[in-house]
Amino acid sequence: MNIVTQHIEPTEKDILYVSGVSVSFDGFKALNSLSLIVKEGEMRAIIGPNGAGKTTMMDVITGKVKPDTGDVLFKGSIDLTHHDEADIANLGIGRKFQKPTVIESLTVFENLELALAGPKGVFNSLFHRLSGLQRDTIHKTLETIALTEKVNELAGALSHGQKQWLEIGMLMIQEPDLLLVDEPAAGMTDHETEVTAELLKSITGQHSVVVVEHDMDFIKALESPVTVLHEGSVLAEGSLDAVQNNEKVIEVYLGR
Repeated sequence: MNIVTQHIEPTEKDILYVSGVSVSFDGFKALNSLSLIVKEGEMRAIIGPNGAGKTTMMDVITGKVKPDTGDVLFKGSIDLTHHDEADIANLGIGRKFQKPTVIESLTVFENLELALAGPKGVFNSLFHRLSGLQRDTIHKTLETIALTEKVNELAGALSHGQKQWLEIGMLMIQEPDLLLVDEPAAGMTDHETEVTAELLKSITGQHSVVVVEHDMDFIKALESPVTVLHEGSVLAEGSLDAVQNNEKVIEVYLGR
């Protein structure tokens, strides 16, 4: 099986530069000389069968896992392998996991307020007075995530899709340069899936976005470049049409 392994030097326009990254767990190579570049303001979809290395890749980028070898650079020169998870979040990388982690006992507004407050914590953020600019930021975010009408509802009362949107809003409000979004369409209705695709497209440009997903209809709706992972390496890259017609991709993933 031919794997994409060409070495490309980083440029000033690369928000994320991953080169030659390998990670092993008890002899199993989860990542095998993985190389990936995401440009500023770009959306990139990542697909691949289970065990392809998608989650490990995101763990490496966010500092949860340290690579055995390779380079992971943010904004051209920040070596992410030298930072822990908290540092990396503060540097401007936000990660949304597959399962929503909103606080269900708080309202939609309070969840966004808490995210905006950052490290001040739950108690302080809920008892300090918001500035006009902060309120404007929250309401603008509510419009973006289509939850303006749900502003005073408890997060626990939201549908699964709405909870996903709220969590994306909670990341956006912290103004990360790079968002990593893990299977946002999982468990959504068709309508929620369509809205989620439009939401992610609407924030691309202001943020760089990496989306890991299995739903090919959702990937198509994103209209973004696609990277296919297989056995911890990049198997193919290009438009969705190009990778869907790639013989190697058909063999290991799409044609199963």
